Amino acid sequence: MSVVLLLSFSLFYLYSSISTAQSPSQSYPYGISYHIDCGGSTELTDRFNTAWQADRFYTGGSTAIVSEPLRFKHPQEKTLRYFPPSSGKKNCYVIPNLPNGRYYVRTFTVYDNYDGKSHSPSFDASVEGTVVFSWRSPWQEDLARSGAYSDLFAFVSDGQADVCFYSIATDPPVIGSLEVVQVDPSSYDSGEIGQGYILVNYGRLSCGSGQWGPGFSNDTDLFGRSWQSDSDFRVSESEKSIKTVVTKNAIAGTEKSPNYFPMRLYQTAVAVGDKEELEYELEVDAKLDYLLWFHFAEIDSTVKKAGERVFDILINEKNVKRIDIFKEVGSFHAYSWNYTVKNLSSTTLSVKLVTVAGAVLLSGLENYALVPADLATVPEQVNAMKALKDSLKIPDRMGWNGDPCAPTTWDAWEGVTCHKNKNGTALVIFQIDLGSQGLKGSISDQISLLSNLVSLNLSSNSLGGTLPDGLGQKSLSRLDLSNNQFTGSIPETLTSSSLQLVLLNDNSLEGRVPEELYSVGVHGGAIDLSGNKGLCGAPPLTECPLFWENGGLSYKGKIAVGVSSAFVFCMLLLVVYVICLRRSRHDYDFGLPQDLMSLYAKRNRYQRQKSLMNLEMESQHAKALQSPSTPR
Repeated sequence: MSVVLLLSFSLFYLYSSISTAQSPSQSYPYGISYHIDCGGSTELTDRFNTAWQADRFYTGGSTAIVSEPLRFKHPQEKTLRYFPPSSGKKNCYVIPNLPNGRYYVRTFTVYDNYDGKSHSPSFDASVEGTVVFSWRSPWQEDLARSGAYSDLFAFVSDGQADVCFYSIATDPPVIGSLEVVQVDPSSYDSGEIGQGYILVNYGRLSCGSGQWGPGFSNDTDLFGRSWQSDSDFRVSESEKSIKTVVTKNAIAGTEKSPNYFPMRLYQTAVAVGDKEELEYELEVDAKLDYLLWFHFAEIDSTVKKAGERVFDILINEKNVKRIDIFKEVGSFHAYSWNYTVKNLSSTTLSVKLVTVAGAVLLSGLENYALVPADLATVPEQVNAMKALKDSLKIPDRMGWNGDPCAPTTWDAWEGVTCHKNKNGTALVIFQIDLGSQGLKGSISDQISLLSNLVSLNLSSNSLGGTLPDGLGQKSLSRLDLSNNQFTGSIPETLTSSSLQLVLLNDNSLEGRVPEELYSVGVHGGAIDLSGNKGLCGAPPLTECPLFWENGGLSYKGKIAVGVSSAFVFCMLLLVVYVICLRRSRHDYDFGLPQDLMSLYAKRNRYQRQKSLMNLEMESQHAKALQSPSTPR
């Protein structure tokens, strides 16, 4: 839902320049704030003692200076950042490391013919994934030259504030300054309204005074709110009897949690005579609901008791509240009341205060559009897409910034298609089509977090590396990675998906193709693995070696090695068992030691040899005695 900011009540012009919140009091517990001079290159401090930071936290774009810098009072208004088509359709400021909670966000938008083209740009601006401001060319002349401030209240739940800009046609979005200030999370009745709305300022009026607050005066507003005079919004008929009431007395009940309304707001008021009406006409968008916040304080010391000043509040002629300030809080005490207007049928919202007793008295009036927060992408899928952005080396021209899918009124990231999840509470990544984009990176393993991804096309790029195991989501039905430089094997996890189309041709893949992957073609799908010389498997691919593939052992080879190792191990166990068994049978054998046994054997051999020699000598001697005598 967009809010068209071509309405003067929602804008503050150059000569009512805005600064940031002053230093909070010791009792104010919210101290985080960023004041960024978009396009500025140095730190600076303005005349209201607000420190502005040099430009930072942007995703792309270029810097420029307004064509007439001397017309601008504050240095942070003289520079700007613009986002040309080369930076992509979507660009953002991403403020990091923020505690979750509510934040006041204010932007200064200016054109001032910085580019010499005399063409104010058309673009949308979003906060936390919800479109809040829309600019359409041509701008009003005073807007184009002087610029405008716009502000809102939004919740941050992911630790960072995203302020994004979306180009219409080829127009470059522009921004002059950006402020993000932490505020009380319970402010503006958030407990009743809920965190599902962004409060966009459609008029913050101070009655009986000029513009004041940070940037207008030295008056403090702890939220950094600036207040504009109510005079431009009063209906002319009520001007005749209008009088201003002013006091310097302290007003009790101000600068208190959760809204921290400043005392200055309640020290002035407008009043009308008896039996008169005070009427305002506020321009609105009939498609939205509006939160009206009324401010009162009995600062007329002549009113001494309840019943002396009583009046009714009528919204679009409907009587919604009777007010007796003294009865509610007494005198010199702040009193606020709010009302939500729904089901509008007109672009004008009428607010009347009608006298019942005494005179009408009003100190301030705020009008906020309740813009429903848009759906956001599931956080883990946001992280996965950011990882893919880095690993695929997505070029700036594609505008992959902010939430991949939100706002839903914009196109998602280029090449990305999103759908709602099953219960309609968030957005999920449905399709990625980045064929022929000149990509030179790899596929992050965090792609496994894209559990709703149905189609992935990264064909005809220069992507490399291995295919991650997480590629095989069950939801995936179409996969085209053809004409790249992927290496390694096809992951087994691809067989667990619901693939109907598999195009892996013309890469450098190798190894065995999982047998289940062939079922894609068998069941009516299409598969192409050609152009990968290292792949093997079923025909028409070459047959895989029995025990060797992918430069190492194949699956069967590993099994064979495992079986062989187990057999050898078992045999070793058997040998050890037999030896132990035999030794156990001779536990009580007290034989001689082995070395003694050896000596004993050698001695026996010696004795046997000696005996044999003696026997031989005896035999020879006996033969000599038996021979006949020789003749004499």
